[in-house]
Amino acid sequence: MLFENKYIQQRIEKAEKLREVGINPYSNESLRNCTIAKFLNVNSDILHSEEKRDENRTYTVAGRIKFFRLMGKAAFLKIEDESGMLQIYVARDNLPEGFYNDIFKKNIEVGDIIEVSGYPFVTGQGELSLHADGLKILTKAISPLPEKYHGIQDKELRYRQRYLDLIMNSEVRKTFQIRSKVISLTRRFFENKGFLEVETPMMHPIAGGANAKPFVTHHNALGIDRFLRIAPELYLKRLIVGGFEAVFEINRNFRNEGMDATHNPEFTSIEFYWAYKTYKDLIVITKEYFEYLFEHLNLPTVLPYGNLKIDFSKFTEIPLIQSLYEIGGVPQDIVEDKEKIITFMKEKNLDVNVNMNLGQLQGELFDEYVEDKLINPTFITEYPVEISPLARRNDEKPHLTDRFELFIAGKEIANAFSELNDPLDQLQRFEGQIAAKEAGDDEAHEMDEDFVNALSYGMAPTAGQGIGIDRLVMMLTNEHSIRDVLLFPAMKPIKHEIDLYEDQEN
Repeated sequence: MLFENKYIQQRIEKAEKLREVGINPYSNESLRNCTIAKFLNVNSDILHSEEKRDENRTYTVAGRIKFFRLMGKAAFLKIEDESGMLQIYVARDNLPEGFYNDIFKKNIEVGDIIEVSGYPFVTGQGELSLHADGLKILTKAISPLPEKYHGIQDKELRYRQRYLDLIMNSEVRKTFQIRSKVISLTRRFFENKGFLEVETPMMHPIAGGANAKPFVTHHNALGIDRFLRIAPELYLKRLIVGGFEAVFEINRNFRNEGMDATHNPEFTSIEFYWAYKTYKDLIVITKEYFEYLFEHLNLPTVLPYGNLKIDFSKFTEIPLIQSLYEIGGVPQDIVEDKEKIITFMKEKNLDVNVNMNLGQLQGELFDEYVEDKLINPTFITEYPVEISPLARRNDEKPHLTDRFELFIAGKEIANAFSELNDPLDQLQRFEGQIAAKEAGDDEAHEMDEDFVNALSYGMAPTAGQGIGIDRLVMMLTNEHSIRDVLLFPAMKPIKHEIDLYEDQEN
């Protein structure tokens, strides 16, 4: 049960004692007029002054107590708000009579959120601090914080109780501040390029836009199933048919698949579609986008990623089939022969599905031998038609598509192509996907007759791209698990959640 711990009970008793003397331990009124960062900035001159204090300057700050040291008639605290940490000096004789001994010492502790008024001064240790002449408790924390120096060691606990992780780890907050800036800058970049931000449905009648397993939900009023969207692609392209020439959407996608260091069941991406452009134009705008991000995030172009160094100023391009032998070391004479690939994979003791077509097998070779070698940003181009059901065929090489994927540090960050706008070709591709699904590929694309019908009215030559925001933030913050860049990642249920679910089912 909640709150049975004896230390929590002691804190609850302190909250009650505050109420008994007329102090609301959960006040909703604060007179804070200055953040901690602002206080430290505007008073930095005092560090170099003769007096080392200025009693004519008064400020009211607020924050959570992260450190508390009593010294008889005085105490030192450190409080933290979103902007930083500040040392507070509290002396008995500067507070109302009885407050220090009867209220402050007995009922206020680490974890509580307080408001403090006073003037700036510099301690004997040379630290700019606030000398308190007024103190008010705003929120009594009844659960104690983890021990300061060890923090939260259990990563599972950090993810499940992200609020506690954020309280204890300012670096974690910085990661999510960068994530927020990336999303904001992404929006601004595309708006500045003339794109229109739009919103498309989250619940689809057909699971489409990518090859993936969907989540299924049920619409009670209509009495039909709906699918949480795998991707917004087909709806965004309908808008191009309708006459919009540059659209984008930043939002969530959902895929009912496994979880690992780079996959979460729901993830954030930007997808954008640009009429009268090709995938080659997307390579150009992608480079510009990265330059824009790095400039506005004030990041160096070379960033660490674990033991790797990623140079974001060095973008390269290479066709997929060429990458198999030039980067992956696969024998060049086998890469365009289905039977030779199967023999090669068996010799290497790799799992191989002999029912796969040539394009699918080339994709398997790429995943095995090339992907993890792509450290600096690399555009892999000219994907086989068989693994690109929505991409336009190349005019000179009709077995390939005008497509690229961008890889950084061995991870796919973006997927783009010149869009297929031939309705008959699209219909045949969908029919091929249906055949693949009937043969056992549960990630194959569903038939979407309405989308084919939309194409029949004519879609301008268009290029489209999706960029994974979560993985991009991982690269920029040197995080190696997608859970570290998601505030609330998907987690396996713990026992009491399983018990609750079973009770509901029964």
